[in-house]
Amino acid sequence: MELVGKRALVMGGASGIGKATSLALANAGADVVLTYFSSSDEAQDVVSQIRAMGRRAHAIKADVSDSDIAEAVFAEAESQIGEIDTLFANIGGLIQRCRVVDMPLSLWNEAMNLNLTSTFLICQAALKRMEARKSGVIVTMSSLAAFDGGGPGSAHYASSKAAVATFTRALAKEVGPLGIRVNGVAPGLIATRFHDTFNTPANRQAIAERTPARREGQPDDVADVVVFLASKRAAFLAGEIIQVNGGLGLY
Repeated sequence: MELVGKRALVMGGASGIGKATSLALANAGADVVLTYFSSSDEAQDVVSQIRAMGRRAHAIKADVSDSDIAEAVFAEAESQIGEIDTLFANIGGLIQRCRVVDMPLSLWNEAMNLNLTSTFLICQAALKRMEARKSGVIVTMSSLAAFDGGGPGSAHYASSKAAVATFTRALAKEVGPLGIRVNGVAPGLIATRFHDTFNTPANRQAIAERTPARREGQPDDVADVVVFLASKRAAFLAGEIIQVNGGLGLY
């Protein structure tokens, strides 16, 4: 129960890695507000599971690609459970695969807005509060694609996630002296809707067989790392991007 008394905001907390992290944070003692975009029933199910643990929980429908919305999310979250001291900026998506030569500028900009700008905006909203208190934890969501360039047709996604990794390091240097810790996670092949949508079963199997563990990752594999980064056990980590990929980064 390392996070007793803590209050967390989890972006995209209704499914996949976000859901697993919402539940893991609650299991470690934290109260949790989660956001969702379209999965209302799933979000309420996560809220119910967290409340059954004896924690406070609330779900907010939100798209934080606008600064006013990011501010509104934080205001509503804090009205429900109090001052947020832990943010998991679990934001992003591939949108669609597209070769660079065929990519419209609109798709490139959409990927940057979804993955990078939304991360910037929700972190900015968090910092306006955390800097005043001189404490807080932020965990961002990068990707293995940030390090290996991603799969076919994902240059826009890989580039935006690499930018998130660099933003994470820059932010850690900027706000670390104020008592705020910033780190990130970079998942590889994790069994979520993302890979259900953008990877074939055969390709997923081939990727899994390349890992030393010879399996796909599970959302809990990432959630456990986020809980660690949110805890005092990670007190001397700053600007780290922890690759949770079963060893794919070794190749």
